[in-house]
Formats: sequence, C-alpha cells, structure tokens
Amino acid sequence: MLLLGIDLGTSSIKVSVVDAISRRRIASAQYPESEAEILSARPGWAEQRPETWWMHTKAAILKAHSTGLYNPEEIGAIGIAYQMHGLVIVDRSHRPLRDAIIWCDSRAVDIGNRAMSELSSGGFLNSHLNSPGNFTASKLAWVKENEPQVYEKTFKFMLPGDYLSLRLTGEVNSNVSSISEGILWNFSEGKLSDTLLKYYGIHTDLVPAILPVFSRYGRVLPEVARELGLSSDVFVTFKAGDQPNNALSLNVLEPGEVAATAGTSGVIYAVTDELVCDAASRVNTFAHVNHTEEATRLGVLLCINGTGIQNSWIKQMTASDLDYSALNNSSASIAVGSEGIRVLPFGNGAERMFNNRIVGGHLENLDFVRHGRAHLWRAAQEGIAFSFRYGLDILRENGLNPSVIKAGHANLFLSPVFQQSFAGVTNVPVELYDNDGSVGAALGAGLGAGVFANREEAFSGLERQLTVEPAQVALYDELYADWKNCLERKLSN
Repeated sequence: MLLLGIDLGTSSIKVSVVDAISRRRIASAQYPESEAEILSARPGWAEQRPETWWMHTKAAILKAHSTGLYNPEEIGAIGIAYQMHGLVIVDRSHRPLRDAIIWCDSRAVDIGNRAMSELSSGGFLNSHLNSPGNFTASKLAWVKENEPQVYEKTFKFMLPGDYLSLRLTGEVNSNVSSISEGILWNFSEGKLSDTLLKYYGIHTDLVPAILPVFSRYGRVLPEVARELGLSSDVFVTFKAGDQPNNALSLNVLEPGEVAATAGTSGVIYAVTDELVCDAASRVNTFAHVNHTEEATRLGVLLCINGTGIQNSWIKQMTASDLDYSALNNSSASIAVGSEGIRVLPFGNGAERMFNNRIVGGHLENLDFVRHGRAHLWRAAQEGIAFSFRYGLDILRENGLNPSVIKAGHANLFLSPVFQQSFAGVTNVPVELYDNDGSVGAALGAGLGAGVFANREEAFSGLERQLTVEPAQVALYDELYADWKNCLERKLSN
C-alpha cells in the first residue's frame, strides 16, 4: 500500500508518495517551480486563490505520477498538511466567495485586540489559551464587518487544508487541532467556543463538522479519482496545520519534545501536557495532532513571520543570478557577525511576539566601503537566527526549556551558516532529519487509515542526518545583545 501526503505551503504545493511497509519516500514533486503569488491589494493584506491551490495540487500529484516510480492506484490513503490560520469561505455549491485571507494578513489585528479587551474579564485567555488575535475567527469577523454581502452568502468557513479536502472528497469538515488554531476551541470545557462565536455574531451553522485528527474525512470523489489516476476506494484520513504536522513528521508528540521550522515563516513548536498560555499572547497554544480528552497534548507555538521570506527577498534583490546553495557558500566566507551588519527580519506583517505590531524589516550598520552582498546574505541568516533566540526566550519564560530541537534538513536548515547561528545563539543542539511536511502528512494518513498500529511503527524509518552542537556561544551572545539593542530601539519608536 502507498500513502500520499500533500503539503499546502505559501510558496508551493509539495506531494510525496510513501511506501507503507518501508516508510520510505518513493517519489516527491512540487508545483509550481517558482514561488506562488501572494496577492496584496493593501499594505498588511495577504491573500491567495483557493482554486489556484487546487490546480497546483492536481499538477503536483500528476507530476509525481509522471516519475513512473509507482502505481497510483496503489495509493490507499491521503494526508493533508497546510498553511495555518487562513480563512476560506464557500457558498452552498462549495465555491469560494472570495480569495483566501492567509496567515500573514494583518487586517484583523484591531478586531482581535478589541475582542480580547472586552472578553478578558471573563477569563477568555485561561480557557482558550490565546487571544483572538489575527487568527481565523477574527478574519471571518472582518469579512462580516467589511463585506456583509459576501458574509451573507457564506455556507461554511474553513481552514486551507479543509478546502483541499473538500475538493478531493466533496465533504466539509475539520478537526479539533484545526479549529483551535482559529481560536475557536475552549480548552477548559473541551468544546467549540460559544464565547467567541457569540461575541463576533457568527452562527455555529457556519462551522464545519469537527472530527478527530486521524479520521476518515471522506472518500475521494469518483471524477477526481479518475482525473488523478487514483483508486475508487481512497480516503482522506489525516489533516493538520503545517506546524503540528511538522512536529508529527519529526515524531515530536510527547511533553518536552520540541520541533522547529524555517520555511517562509519560522516556528518553534513545543509539546506540553499543561494548559500553557502566555499572559501577553506572544506565543500561542493549540491542540496537537494527538490531543484527546483523556491525554492533553498541546503545541505551544512561537511564530516569526519573516524568516525564509526574508532570505528569499534578499536573494531576489541581490542574488537572482545564484541558487541558494551558492548563496549559502558565499555567506560562509564571511566572519561570524557579518562585520557589524544587523538585519531585523520582520517585514512580513504583524508579529505575534511583538503583540501584533508591524515592526518592518530593517538593515543596520551598512558600510558602503567594507560590505559586499555576501555580508548582507550572512547578516540576513544571522538576523533570522537571532529572532528565533528572541522567541525561544519567551518560551523559556513560560517554563519551556528544550534540551534539543528537531528540524527537517530543509529550507534554511540546509545552510551551514544558519545551522551554526541557530545552535550557537540558542545554545541548544539541533537534530536535522531527512523528512518534510509532505512525508509527515503521508505517515499521518497511514495512522488515520489504521495502516500503522502506533507511532513507533509509523516513524521507524525516521533518520537523523546531522546534529549541530552549539559553538562560539559567548560570541553569539554578544552579537545577539547588539542585535536585540537594534530591535528594542525600533520597538520603542
């Protein structure tokens, strides 16, 4: 039996086909080859077209099939990982009523802040573990306030992965992990949040059916199965946001285990069995994929919007003639500290760890005589690593002190400069694994379909490729202090 994993990212769709017996990846494909467009009609807005996601998903699946390395009809289950916190709304014919408002869109910040101010006296933070912030529920409230003609036609709202599942199966559903990332789950009561729905005036009829994370979400529609060369008896059996799915892909499921990603955005994701909430809502707590009423498993998530997108932007501006490997090699030729250049990588919308402030990206201490473009490249990666340290210190304030951090050997973690900067400035060893979100989604599908008896069986093929030990810790502490001073000057303005 084969398992298909789909990873709906901001920049592309990636799919992987995994053999259920060996747990090995047989084939992978990505579409499009260049980064997908983010639509931004106004400053702070970020949208993508759900129909484009679907077209790209089909193209990626057919591209994987074209390798000829497997028989598509042997695919027995499908798992979906997706960019978190987005909003898709559809009418009764399941057609999107507008473009999706995605995770890095900042338009609903004021709505969420107002809600928190008015709900805080009722213990909202302790029961929901988050402020409404700029998350899915607040985005829907923005549509209700600003596009009433669209809201009135809404049949259901959903997360991006729920939309892909809908296109595959024709079924509208979600799960506790996904609903919690929209700040629509009351952890104290273990149920959908009446409080926030009532506050925003959102009827419960608009909420998709809520299933367990590992479930049969629906059988793939016959016409879709024919178009994609799949069996007529294949089900979607797993859905999760990209960060809980990344943690799953790294076998990070139990209290004390910590995962990280450094793709378009950067995340540290720590698993706990306690109802952790940060008083300032700088970090967020969501239901992990294995959370149940009997066994609390929550993911405390520290998000930095401007990580890989910072690296991508500076490459586009200064190194369009190079691939990332060449850029990384050139960066490594510059001494630690980038000869004084400091980069604040916060140019991708409101940052939660700054209480949803839009700080912007900044370049400090540039010297036209001494500095070349390789200095900029290294400084960008160091600045991203320093932003992870800033966030990790917030997690430490909340009692989460990782002894090791696991990450996929992908994206920024392919860069030796970033690897060393991250480990050095956080003073935590980093274990890098040959895995990614699409493989994690495929293995999640296997768990949801009952192919694997338990997680130990599912992840028996997980291989650690590299461990990066902290080095030059004192030097990185000194550089971080200088970087933090630059940041605090911006925050004080």
